[in-house]
Amino acid sequence: MRNITLSQAVNEALAEEMRRDETVFIIGEDVAEAGTPFKILSGLVEEFGTDRVIDTPIAEPGFMGMAVGAAMTGSRPVVDLMFGDFIFLIMDQLCNQAAKTHYMSGGKLNVPLVVRTNLGATRRSAAQHSQSLQALVAHIPGLKVALPSSAYEAKGLLKTAIRDNNPVVIFEDKLMYQDKAEVPEEEYLIPFGEANIKREGSDITLIATSSMVQVAEKAAEMLAAEGISAEVIDPRTIVPLDEKTLIESVKKTSRAIVIDEGHQSYGVTSEIASRLNENAFYHLDAPVLRMGAMDVPVPFSPALEDITVPTPEAVVENARKLCSGEMIHAA
Repeated sequence: MRNITLSQAVNEALAEEMRRDETVFIIGEDVAEAGTPFKILSGLVEEFGTDRVIDTPIAEPGFMGMAVGAAMTGSRPVVDLMFGDFIFLIMDQLCNQAAKTHYMSGGKLNVPLVVRTNLGATRRSAAQHSQSLQALVAHIPGLKVALPSSAYEAKGLLKTAIRDNNPVVIFEDKLMYQDKAEVPEEEYLIPFGEANIKREGSDITLIATSSMVQVAEKAAEMLAAEGISAEVIDPRTIVPLDEKTLIESVKKTSRAIVIDEGHQSYGVTSEIASRLNENAFYHLDAPVLRMGAMDVPVPFSPALEDITVPTPEAVVENARKLCSGEMIHAA
């Protein structure tokens, strides 16, 4: 094992898959010499050339459409979408074309492409570069959605995504690119639809996605000091979702909080909470609580931005209330 950053893990995953399969290529804005604004792809164009690391104009609908066509005809494109907020620009190509082609062709055509993009606030990037839009694409049948929570998860999930015959959208938290984790030197894949129990507990289940996994783990440590045992689970993928692991945990603990950085209304937290209520209702000692971002455009002001997303302290406060039997009314 060695400690590497999430950025390095993504770079390694792409390089390994491009060496393994010559049909894999990267397309997007500033992906070649610039290595993207976050420098994640640095060095790839030197190894693979501009035929496989393809810089494009600022025309997201155009290069996404090219990628869909390439995927339908034998390639495995990785579309680098500079910010997750730009997903609105490719919704037709992604949701009407890529997601539906397999079904509309009677299974004769596949669209094995990956959209690599990011999510997350608290980077002072303002309302149009700070959104967490994973719920939008998770709503569309035919798309798979992965949310890595560490360098280890990012590498294993990305390699699985590239080999999948379906379109996959993978969201990386832009604040985590320099976070380090232990990553094996040998090859590994992380299967989709298998949640990871990060910490076992008996009093309450904290289900968290992406960087909210770190928030949940910090909250669990704080709760342990108060004598409350919290189980922390990272779903890894929200489509497909490992319902079995989540439900079994909630049946054991009888309480749950679902934490996601997307807006709370009509989001990932709502979907997971609903499934828990439907499948573990008679095991619950309290309603499943949702914690998402405030339903406001992400502010540029640091003081305001920092209070729009869940924090460990807020998770601890809500967990304490749930475990004590105090009623909580969702905002």
